[in-house]
Amino acid sequence: MSALEAAGPVLDAQGRVLDRIVLRGLSARGRHGVLAAERELGQVFRLDVALHLDTRAAAADDDLTATVNYGPLAAGLVAILAGEPADLLETVGARCARYCLDASPLVAAVDVVLHKPAAPVEVPFDDVELVLRRVRP
Repeated sequence: MSALEAAGPVLDAQGRVLDRIVLRGLSARGRHGVLAAERELGQVFRLDVALHLDTRAAAADDDLTATVNYGPLAAGLVAILAGEPADLLETVGARCARYCLDASPLVAAVDVVLHKPAAPVEVPFDDVELVLRRVRP
């Protein structure tokens, strides 16, 4: 089970499980990290996001304006990964979550999984993941 599935469902005000639009494997070279070498050399970061929203109106009317256009959303998220450096994954993850929530008022919540597979860890490992959920207030 992936980190996105492990987070569990989000319910709407009527207690119904919201639908999810999931983008997996977005990637970009970024310069995030505390170490000077991370800032200088950069590394590839990967991102998975799940947008929680009700897609029934979009499906009923076959209407893009009743859902989230994930093409521009993906481009914006990649720009964040490649953009302004941050010391912490937590900062980059929060930026991505805020971008998703700001993309459409239809998004009730977002799950973000930020991967840093080349983190400067001194023991063998596969990946460092930050997993977070942000819910619209």
